[in-house]
Amino acid sequence: MNNGSTSSQAAIRFDRVTKTYKNGSLEVPVLHGIDLLVRHGEYVAIMGPSGSGKSTMMNIIGCLDRATSGTYHLDGEDVSNLDDNALAAIRLRKLGFIFQGFNLLARTDAIKNVSLPLFYAGIGVRERERRALAALDEVGLSDRAKHKPNELSGGQQQRVAIARALINDPAVLLADEPTGNLDTKTSADIMALFDKLHDQGRTIIMVTHDEDVARQARRIIRLRDGLIVADEQPSTSPTG
Repeated sequence: MNNGSTSSQAAIRFDRVTKTYKNGSLEVPVLHGIDLLVRHGEYVAIMGPSGSGKSTMMNIIGCLDRATSGTYHLDGEDVSNLDDNALAAIRLRKLGFIFQGFNLLARTDAIKNVSLPLFYAGIGVRERERRALAALDEVGLSDRAKHKPNELSGGQQQRVAIARALINDPAVLLADEPTGNLDTKTSADIMALFDKLHDQGRTIIMVTHDEDVARQARRIIRLRDGLIVADEQPSTSPTG
């Protein structure tokens, strides 16, 4: 599936990516020719003030939106011009999503929440449960497999969401403000889990407004006015 040696080395590659939204006759440019290379195994935080383009960039990385121009390779595959069905299939195979609001099904226990992507992938029920239990064990929650979200703390709900993101062994984990709804101690626990996943070789891209959270990553990309204005290594070492 890789189509070129340079692309095959990258988990994420943007070449001159732009995004312009249209509102009637009005055009609103948001991203201005972004070049970005994230290699497999990197742990990257994306930061920027409101309106900087970071959410738009994350949506394009997550195949939830398309660039207006430029090309985007995900795990070596050019996804720039795929239709909606093909993008949905790519999301299912290549990406794991972790959201600020957890996005769990309220009336469904942890093991079924975690196994949901496998259901959409057509995997049988026994294999779904086996893999979901293994993913819950990876995040330290196998003893809560039959608990529903309202029976879990916020940190436990986020662990369930992380297990769900891992279930398809994605090429890239995308985390959107993953500690935004958590207290300081629980946030530290979740970031320690991210450190563990990175140490295992996972590729993680995280959007956050929290400087302390961003400094847990190994690389920080700063956006302003639709441009990358800094690409830096945090000066403080991670605590995980």
